[in-house]
Amino acid sequence: MKLLMVTHYFESHRSGIELVAGRLVQELVTLGQEVVWVASNVTPPPDSKVGSRAVALNANNITERYLGIPLPIPSLGAIRQIRREVQHADVVLLQDSLYPMCIAAFLFARSSRRPVVITQHIGIIPYNNRVVRTVMRVANRIIVRPMLARANQVAFVSEITARYFSRVRFRSTPKLIFNGVDPDIYFPVPAERKLKLRQRLGLAADRPVVLFVGRFVEKKGLHILSRMARLRPDIVWAFAGWGQLNPCDWGLSNVIVFSDLAGPSIAPLYQASDLFVLPSKGEGFPLVIQEALACGLPVVCSAETADADAAVSALLSAVPLDERNPAGTALAFCEQIDRTLAGDGNDARASKERFQFVSQRYCWRATATKYLDLIRSVAPKGL
Repeated sequence: MKLLMVTHYFESHRSGIELVAGRLVQELVTLGQEVVWVASNVTPPPDSKVGSRAVALNANNITERYLGIPLPIPSLGAIRQIRREVQHADVVLLQDSLYPMCIAAFLFARSSRRPVVITQHIGIIPYNNRVVRTVMRVANRIIVRPMLARANQVAFVSEITARYFSRVRFRSTPKLIFNGVDPDIYFPVPAERKLKLRQRLGLAADRPVVLFVGRFVEKKGLHILSRMARLRPDIVWAFAGWGQLNPCDWGLSNVIVFSDLAGPSIAPLYQASDLFVLPSKGEGFPLVIQEALACGLPVVCSAETADADAAVSALLSAVPLDERNPAGTALAFCEQIDRTLAGDGNDARASKERFQFVSQRYCWRATATKYLDLIRSVAPKGL
């Protein structure tokens, strides 16, 4: 069976959906599937390996460059290439709906009578810009919901997203499939190892280290994090990622930015930290939370994000986001960080429990197997 997977970027873009897609390709190939991965050429494609092939399409990335919105626009040649790839596929897997490449692949799949599986990562992102927020809400109504209703099968990565689209009249009952984590890469380390990692990464050994991992964009709560860093100069705030709202521009001596870490190379930074923080909004279930928990870190996140999986909510410290009062929200996050660190934040037993929970609930091989079962359920008979 030939599977065509479509995303807006390749994993070298270093955002959650693409990193998930990259690992899913690896796992599906290991399970014996032939996978063609189509995405924009904004960042380099992965090397083609036995069982997989990457197709980089010409696209204009102006929306992300100037607005921070990851929405690459494919060229006419790219659209024609999508059509050819769809016609040669047995099943089409779309990683989210509201991207031009995914929309094009969906339309070609429908016209070619190719079965479609959609993994829906996000629902609505409450952008501060009213125009952008309204456009997304309208697009969800007139584009995403009809796509989900007409797909042969739908998988949600979080309970938040599933609830948002719960009124869609699906062709088949949608599945809830959480993203996976590799426990061979993300795991807790003993105190001595943590100290060595801090020395290697240039992190203070005698001060708490609070970590953020993700793109430096509005929805991740960078404006709240900047206030938190100013409120607490006694804490080292480590940032791993890239984007328009670069913490380097804050001019704070207690802020350290790591812009060249992604995938497995970021694991030591998790392991060297004391706590993970994510004051984001409009998320599905951020992979970084699972990775942080796997490394034994306590997590302080927005109350909305903590609802992504009811089973994990007990391991998360949730703080409500108040967009009208960012200063108050920042203070509330700092207070929760203090309470968490004063509790079992650095307790070895608690770290081990977090790791065990993640390794059992979010196993990549189990995740890929669920996807393969879903794909086979819609594939033409005999494949």
